[in-house]
Amino acid sequence: MIAEYTAPVTAVDRRTFVSAAVAALAASGRAGRPAAAAVPEATGRTWRVDGARLARRLKDLSRFGANAQGGVSRVAFSPADVEGRAFVMEMMRGAGLEVRVDPVGNIFGRRTGLLPAAAPILFGSHIDSVPEGGNYDGDVGSMSAIEVAQVLGEKGYRNRNPLEVAIWCDEESGLTGSRGFVGDLTTEDLARPSRNGAPLAENIRRLGGDPERLAEARHAKGAVAAYLELHIEQGGTLDAAGIPIGVVEGIVGIHHYEVTVRGFANHAGTTPMDKRRNALLAASEIVLAVDRIVRSVPGRQVGTVGRLVVRPGAPNVIPGEASFTIELRDLKAETIESLWSRIEPEARAIVERQGCTMEYVLSPPDRPALTDARMRDLIAGVADDLGLRHLSLPSGAGHDAQELARIAPMGMIFIPSVGGISHSPKEYSRPEDIANGANVLLQAVLRLDQKALEAGS
Repeated sequence: MIAEYTAPVTAVDRRTFVSAAVAALAASGRAGRPAAAAVPEATGRTWRVDGARLARRLKDLSRFGANAQGGVSRVAFSPADVEGRAFVMEMMRGAGLEVRVDPVGNIFGRRTGLLPAAAPILFGSHIDSVPEGGNYDGDVGSMSAIEVAQVLGEKGYRNRNPLEVAIWCDEESGLTGSRGFVGDLTTEDLARPSRNGAPLAENIRRLGGDPERLAEARHAKGAVAAYLELHIEQGGTLDAAGIPIGVVEGIVGIHHYEVTVRGFANHAGTTPMDKRRNALLAASEIVLAVDRIVRSVPGRQVGTVGRLVVRPGAPNVIPGEASFTIELRDLKAETIESLWSRIEPEARAIVERQGCTMEYVLSPPDRPALTDARMRDLIAGVADDLGLRHLSLPSGAGHDAQELARIAPMGMIFIPSVGGISHSPKEYSRPEDIANGANVLLQAVLRLDQKALEAGS
């Protein structure tokens, strides 16, 4: 059994571990199953994933980059990421998929269809993590996608469209793989240093990609029939409501502002209170104004000041400069822009009253990405048929799916995150919730293939 492998994975023993792990997973899947035989295309409504096998897959993947806190630090392009990707590719081959790495570093496992020239149905997620992250963000969708492919193979399913499991490269620090897939990576992006200090192009090569062939990775609208992604919610809505399935309405847009307030640094003991130009005092008022304004509008928009740096930062010096971030998120770009149209003039009035000045820079915004209405209906219908309660909700976090929405009908399935915790070693989703989500993914893929949803129609 896979659970017997408990020694830390090293470069020396990885090949042995991977081979043994994949063989054991395959054997456990075959145990008690009849030999696969060809089946009519319209069948499959009663098929279910192997929840125990899926749980083992997640456990084994968690060994790559495991940290002392109980989570993982499998940051993109790190040795742990390289090792984890090798393990996943072997697992995909064990599930009967034809595996390749595209020029951006994405991993694809293909199951050729009866119509091999047709646009493929894609489903998957990512396996890279944030530093000191958890074992479920990205991993649940990735391992579930492989499990779905293995079930289809074991059942002898004859898919019409090609089916492709996608493991996207470097989701956490910029959606690198999915951006490259839709043609949104530039030569400037390739030259820009990644988190490890190396240029992105060098890191992509480390994963087996080829940035010189970047154009070959680009896909135009219509090149993909549909995209599905299963993911943990990363919030607490489903868990608090006791609802097992989330039907994602869309992925929020994000406007990120870098704000700098300048006053005058002076002696804290000798400068009278009415003669001060305190940059921190002005910034503090702006922080409160952001929270008040965002709360004043009905809706599910959020606003956050997450970083504040004060200079010179001495206890006996009046702060002369305060730099901070303002981040606004909502499913509608119009809502974000409306909030800023109220925040910006009030902030300028505050700094003027405090004898300070203000400037800001808006980073390139992340566009909101709505899910396709047909995909939402499909996911909700599958959940109903499986007897699973579901709730429509937005995604407050970014995902590769938002890039795929630019070229194909996109749908996302959420499962509960216990306590709403994510990007933390304490991140957790229950095995039964994971199996439920994987079964919704399985049935949604079957129905997409059988209904032959046309991209862009």
